[in-house]
Order: sequence, then structure tokens, then C-alpha cells
Amino acid sequence: MRHDHLLSAGQLDRADIEGLLDRAARIAADPETVRDRLTDSLLALCFFEPSTRTKLSFEAATKRLGGDVIDMGSVDSSSVTKGESLADTVRVIEGYADGIVLRHPSEGAAKLAAEHVSVPVCNAGDGAGQHPSQTLLDLYTMREAAGLDDLTVGIVGDLKYGRTVHSLAAALTEFDARMHFVSPPSLQLPRSVQYDLHEAGARLREHESLDGLLPELDVLYVTRIQRERFPDEDEYREVAGQYRIDETTLANARDDLTIMHPLPRVDEIAPTVDDTDHATYFQQAHNGVPVRMALLDALLGGEEA
Repeated sequence: MRHDHLLSAGQLDRADIEGLLDRAARIAADPETVRDRLTDSLLALCFFEPSTRTKLSFEAATKRLGGDVIDMGSVDSSSVTKGESLADTVRVIEGYADGIVLRHPSEGAAKLAAEHVSVPVCNAGDGAGQHPSQTLLDLYTMREAAGLDDLTVGIVGDLKYGRTVHSLAAALTEFDARMHFVSPPSLQLPRSVQYDLHEAGARLREHESLDGLLPELDVLYVTRIQRERFPDEDEYREVAGQYRIDETTLANARDDLTIMHPLPRVDEIAPTVDDTDHATYFQQAHNGVPVRMALLDALLGGEEA
């Protein structure tokens, strides 16, 4: 890969993405070929926000490559509670590890961290900003299910605060994809994101309802209405649950529609959908391991994707 850090999906062009996804596919087919690629390498997990899938899949990926991890633990048990700055925290941690995976509630935190260390930094989510490794596993899942060209994608839910949406939309501009964004007016894509997508030549439309849209879609990407991103609790209550997907919703969907979700879900996808052929979100989460193995191999192992 041509980058020392992975901070945003916008860093990656089509060749970068396809190279990483191809490598992830080879790893998924035969993990033993890379079992010792990161022997003696140590990855620091610095999560200033809660995480299940991202944190555990980075840990699993590192260990399956023969490396190991150190974990900063919860913010409450760290020197952050004493007022230590992010810059000082990562400066210390780079002396302990060969790379840093950082999740932080402040947009731009990963970029700031990367400016203060010489080891690779991977952005595992910075507030409402970016989540590029999630985007890679999302694209891998889409490619396996429907391909990445001549693709129609509906992205539903929290488009304002959803960092997975911002990253995914940026990456899809590298492919022949039509994007439909569905949200209440209060959760539409930020103007800055819309501007960047238009500048990249994206084909996009905005909607307030899924009505009439489902028969066009190859992929339906559902996101959680994120309570923790709302400055106003009343605003959250007003929009939560507006876009619940259930079997009634899917009555007009194509038989080969792929439903994805970055998880965790609350009630935006009914459990009855789990048993349909549409549901791909648990496999999507599992794909995080080979994809992050490919990414870490590129960042820490020096292997060209």
C-alpha cells in the first residue's frame, strides 16, 4: 500500500481497494499462508469509545498473522482521566508498539495522532468522521454478494453522524455505483460530505422514504440511529425507529437484494429478517477478520496489497 497510515477512505483509489480486497480473499481462502507474517509485531488498541466488532476483529487479525496486541483499556482506567492529551498518549504508546489502532469521539483525532507518531495509525472511527477499515470490509461483502460495478446501493438511517456512511460513500465513488440516501431531513448527509461526493462525480439521490426504491436496489445498507451522536435527546426520540426493516418492508424487494448493517443494531432490522436470504450483516462482521488481516499485512508487514 502507498500510505503509512489509514485515516480515511478518501486515501484509497480503486487500485488500492481492489488490491486489499483481493488479498483479503486469498487470506480467507487459505489463512495459513500468512500465519507468521507479523511474528514479533505488536499492535496497540487505543479505544476511547466502546467497541465490540472492530476491536475484537483487529485483535483476531493480528493474532492470526502471528502478532500480538496491547490494549489501552477503558478511558476511565487510563491517564486520560488525569488530563493527558491525545498527542502525549500516542507519543508514549508508539514506544511500546509497532502500530496503533485508534478510536476516538473527536473527528480528526486519527489525523492528529498520525502527525505525532512514526508508527502506522489506523483510524477505527473518529466521531462522525471516518471509519475506513469498516468501509473495506463493507466493500468486500458487497463484492462477494453483488459485485462493485453497475451497482445500486440504498443507504438508510443516520447519514449525518454515521461515519461508516461517510467512508463508504467516498469509496463507492471509485466504482460504477449509484447511491440512494434515505433519511429524515434532520439526518441527511452533511453538506461537506455531499460536496466531496459531487466533486468526485458521484451519482446520488436523496430520499425521505424507501417507498418505491427497494425494487431498484442491489444492496440495502441500514444504519442505526445513534443516540450517542445526538446533542439533543428530543431530536433522537423524534427520528428513532422511522426506518425499521421487516418482512413487510421487503415485500417489494428483489429476491437477490443484499441487506447489510455495520452493527450494532437496536430495532432497525427485525430479527425475522435474519433468517431470510437477504441478511448478510453477520457475515459482513465476520469478514472484518480477513480484511483487517490484509490491511495489517500491508501497513505492518510491508506486503504490497
